[in-house]
Amino acid sequence: MIAFVSGPVAALAPDSAVVEVGGIGIAVQCTPGTLATLRTGRPARLATSLVVREDSLTLYGFADDDERGTFELLQTASGVGPRLAQAMLAVHTPDALRRAIATGDEKALTAVPGIGKRGAQKLLLELKDRLGAPLGTGTGIGAPVSTGWREQLHAALIGLGYSTREADEAVSAVAPQAEAEEGAPQVGRLLKAALQTLNRAR
Repeated sequence: MIAFVSGPVAALAPDSAVVEVGGIGIAVQCTPGTLATLRTGRPARLATSLVVREDSLTLYGFADDDERGTFELLQTASGVGPRLAQAMLAVHTPDALRRAIATGDEKALTAVPGIGKRGAQKLLLELKDRLGAPLGTGTGIGAPVSTGWREQLHAALIGLGYSTREADEAVSAVAPQAEAEEGAPQVGRLLKAALQTLNRAR
């Protein structure tokens, strides 16, 4: 198992980062919240989980060991693969997920794309004794990973090499889309829309 990767960030994309390790570029799938903390050319250390499939090897990266552990525990529930587990961590912190499971908060789970009411009820039953108790970090139920989608999106665009002015304009351009979404805006989707806006402007 590859427990972590450490090295300078060689490239950033909307859903992944490339970390240079010993002269080799390692592609790592990350949530928007994790990507927002990375900067091209700067050193980074990501806890990782390797998902092996018949036709692929995919490395998922996380800000810390708690995120990685939660990612792996989420996949012990039936119907939860790495993509859905990552989506859950893109919307909620590990402690927010533990709180949601511990208190039976369906609404927090249905805020995740791909999880409906029945799916949330099933997850609450299956994960109740697996994730453990909240660590008491002060993060409320359903709290997003970052302070807000605007800050998270802006930081991700800066990390991708855009200027502050370009990032400001792109955030403003996708604001109507974000406000139209039910529940917490999905930063990954907004980031793709923002990049399309910036590409059209160039």
